[in-house]
Amino acid sequence: MEAVSWPAASCSVPLVSSGSGLKQTSLQSTFKSSSRVWLPRQGGLSMRAYCAVASAEVAAEPEQVPLKPILTPAQQALQPAKPPPAQSGEIELDPEKLAEEMNTCSPLEIMDRALGMYGNDIAIAFGGAEDVALIEIAHQSARPYRVFTLDTGRMNPETYRFFTEVERHYNIQIEYVFPDAGEVEKLTKDKGMFSFYQDGHEECCNIRRIRPLSKKLQGLRSWITGQRRDQLPVSRGKLPVVQIDPSFDGRDGPETLLKWNPLASMSHNEIWRFLTNMNVPINELHTKGFASVGCEPCTRSILPWQHEREGRWWWEETNSKELGINKGNMNNVRPYRRQQEFGGDLYNNPSIIKFSREEMRALGKTTSREKSGVVCLYAPWCPHCQAMDAAYKELATRLEGTPVYIAKFRADGVNKMMCQQELMMTTFPTILFFPKNSTKFIKYPSERRDINSLHSFVMSFM
Repeated sequence: MEAVSWPAASCSVPLVSSGSGLKQTSLQSTFKSSSRVWLPRQGGLSMRAYCAVASAEVAAEPEQVPLKPILTPAQQALQPAKPPPAQSGEIELDPEKLAEEMNTCSPLEIMDRALGMYGNDIAIAFGGAEDVALIEIAHQSARPYRVFTLDTGRMNPETYRFFTEVERHYNIQIEYVFPDAGEVEKLTKDKGMFSFYQDGHEECCNIRRIRPLSKKLQGLRSWITGQRRDQLPVSRGKLPVVQIDPSFDGRDGPETLLKWNPLASMSHNEIWRFLTNMNVPINELHTKGFASVGCEPCTRSILPWQHEREGRWWWEETNSKELGINKGNMNNVRPYRRQQEFGGDLYNNPSIIKFSREEMRALGKTTSREKSGVVCLYAPWCPHCQAMDAAYKELATRLEGTPVYIAKFRADGVNKMMCQQELMMTTFPTILFFPKNSTKFIKYPSERRDINSLHSFVMSFM
């Protein structure tokens, strides 16, 4: 085969020959030597003919993609960031409009809508009695559904048996979510197994619940919870049936995770009537006085007249009982007035005695009391103390003229440690009853601080 040379600049189009046996090629794939391009010559076809053929067929050839330069890591770092690729199958909606539309719908209708919209990108968060209702409703919808639960490693044995029973009953496989073993090990080494009794439950819950949940939700576009408005009226009283999750991010990024609350409008009694009628599995702890079930060290049974959430983190105040999982509910709670904004004191009633530090300490240690009394340990900036202001003043008015005095003691600041060590104070407000002719005192155990509850407590010891 004879070869001819041609200046490289004279022909810059791809070479195509139909019938000559030449393969489609381009100048980039030809052999280059110096500044000249070497091309095969076959059948007496001249270079001019080659170029003519190429020029005639170049329009039919797909546009050549230019070769991308190979960049060093340093050069790559200087390149502008690419915009994220468009998400396929995105669901555009107005959450507030959807919540308004679904507000009067039944739990089954809400569940059907949620599962229908998101398919495999949505899952039910399972744990307590309400969540069994969710699974039952999802089962009745006849749609496929996913269920996951947080296994903190601190659950009651009854709860683990309950998980197994639910899987068998519905023929499903629960997706178990676990905390990071390294984080758990470090917490227990540094602070022991029960540090939450001293410094609050948030640190432990962040490790065992919040972070694992956050990681799980980052793989979803929506999730379903068993929250109800009557569980914690102060934070869940206006809970919508569907909302953008205020606490967690989903697979599509921040403020995109849709959270469904199909049971929002149902009451505690309605839930239990539904569970009984449908004959679904129940955690046996519910038959032992546990209204709300969590980790074993942080859950206890309650009395019939107590609110169902009083068995969770009973040593903390109500606002602290919104686990980080649902912390976004607190956005609707009226922010309390700090001391510098409040600019005053509480329980200002002529019938209420104001104790000094010395008087309070002496009262706690005296061996003989001539008169029974009630003392409120408070902080004026505390929202719960503020909320009880009217009820406590009314209590003093009702007990005026009786053999029981009503008093108050400011227990924050320099007095806080003394009250914690000597007067069993764990939160604000703490209400104590000091019986006559006794060396002991009785701590009011309930979070119900309305006038009737407080009056009933005092009268039971008179």
